[in-house]
Amino acid sequence: MKITFMGAGSTVFAKNVLGDCMLTPALQKAEIALYDIDGARLEESEQLISALNQNCNEGRATIRTYLGVENRKEALRGANFVVNAIQVGGYEPCTVIDFEIPKKYGLRQTIADTLGIGGIFRGLRTIPVLRDFAEDIQEVCPDAWFLNYTNPMAILSGYMQRYTDVKTVGLCHSVQVCSSGLLKALDIQVEGFTDVIAGINHMAWLLEIKDLNGNDLYPMIRERAAKKNLEKHGDMVRYEYINRLGYYCTESSEHNAEYNPFFIKKNYPELIERYNIPLDEYPRRCVNQIEKWKKEKEELYNGGEITHERSREYASHIMEAITLNKSYQIGGNVLNHGLITNLPPQACVEVPCLVNGNGILPTYFGDLPVQLAAMNSSNVNVQLLTIEAAVTKRKEAVYQAAMMDPHTAAELSIDDIVAMCDELLEAHKNAGFPCLV
Repeated sequence: MKITFMGAGSTVFAKNVLGDCMLTPALQKAEIALYDIDGARLEESEQLISALNQNCNEGRATIRTYLGVENRKEALRGANFVVNAIQVGGYEPCTVIDFEIPKKYGLRQTIADTLGIGGIFRGLRTIPVLRDFAEDIQEVCPDAWFLNYTNPMAILSGYMQRYTDVKTVGLCHSVQVCSSGLLKALDIQVEGFTDVIAGINHMAWLLEIKDLNGNDLYPMIRERAAKKNLEKHGDMVRYEYINRLGYYCTESSEHNAEYNPFFIKKNYPELIERYNIPLDEYPRRCVNQIEKWKKEKEELYNGGEITHERSREYASHIMEAITLNKSYQIGGNVLNHGLITNLPPQACVEVPCLVNGNGILPTYFGDLPVQLAAMNSSNVNVQLLTIEAAVTKRKEAVYQAAMMDPHTAAELSIDDIVAMCDELLEAHKNAGFPCLV
């Protein structure tokens, strides 16, 4: 058993996923290949993962590191599972570029990693790297499952699923905590619940939620959400979705504020205050994370006594289910192919999937409520056009992706959209991370 972790310099996330594997009997003796292009961060991750292996796994796993593009193929060779957590261009220079250039045109963002102009350009500079990954995987580990955690999830997973032969599923953190988080926030106490979630990544819909006696919890949810939104709190956009669209969605309000034309509007600045929208939230998080890393690293090591409890991440459960032919259900990002019948077949959708020895098997859903399909479609159009731009290397497709983005189109003229895209393309190229290659 070999598990390759691409982007292993993401130390905390690597700890969670690989720590989960070390607490899973079927995976404890795996060979773990850590790959990154940043030597210092790779070394930090190796030290942490090695300590975790000794403390939580009696040293049963074999840890190897691979630095740089020249060693990538060896990192992948013979892998059964490849976990992808790369961030092409990092906070500096690329995330800064994605925020500061649009800001010059009056376009403000919150997270900019999934949709919007920031999501488009993050996708454009990452797909060329995934193309290289796919070529290596198809050569040295063609049967491996590619577990993608990198955003923009639907763009990157959709590219891999449509344009490579690599077995790919996109995995997010938000499906697992959507329902429980909502019930906790609204102080709805139940012994347990069942739910149905489907849509697209970061905008999958909580379509049904019932207690264990079969009672529909949505009437109470709608009543309490409407009341709570009369006062300021941290999830106002999604509660407004409940009010206007009838349903809650999986990803946070700071994300969803920029996936539509409704909330971030320069001609209506009072909406930012009203819905408590944290503009420039992702750069702020990055700066804070960089400043806190030394302290966090010391806490993680805990004086050499680093420990771990199995997290809610899907990766180790998927590996275990496939390896042991053990049934497990996830919310996975997969190619649509008629699963959600009122979204395009080329879309990457997030639906319940069964995992077992046969792999990852998506389940048929049918039609979403029309208003929810409309919301998803506005995002899917941008995702498909971004993939089109990356594959064809046509500037016109970049412009069209930006023109169809709900937030961008609501704020800027076509001429400004084109000028902004040209400036972003040039800035990323000059920074060493060209997009249309």
